[in-house]
Amino acid sequence: MDEHTRILVVDDDESIRKILSTILEDEGYSVDTAKDGKEALERSNMEFYNLALIDVRLPDIEGVVLLAKFRETIPRMRKIIITGFPSIQNAIEAVNNKADGYMLKPFDISKILEMIKEQLNKQQQEKEYDQKKVAEFIEARVRELDTEQITQPLHTN
Repeated sequence: MDEHTRILVVDDDESIRKILSTILEDEGYSVDTAKDGKEALERSNMEFYNLALIDVRLPDIEGVVLLAKFRETIPRMRKIIITGFPSIQNAIEAVNNKADGYMLKPFDISKILEMIKEQLNKQQQEKEYDQKKVAEFIEARVRELDTEQITQPLHTN
């Protein structure tokens, strides 16, 4: 994995943060952790993260509220909700706030790694698509300007 791929793990449980951090770093990711929503927002204001793993229950903010804040400020970041307290309500809120994934604790490490890779691949595809669209727009605009120059008569003073 690209060492520039950055992941933020947001969980109030220190052991979860340490375990996920160690596993993800072993997979080649650059990992930061946050114990609450405030710290997560501070970190995301200083660094770009490709992906965040967000616990539903944080001491200062609900994970789905944090998810919405991330969506507003960092729309390209992929966001996966993790929870030890699954409910229909928090699943619906996660979907409504555009979570890219929903994983139950205790989680199967191979499944969470698979979900992370899938989300990072989607992010890369979106980036490539956006770059292609920008290039197509520029090419079309250049052709349009060239056509305008050819069809407009020269003005002499």
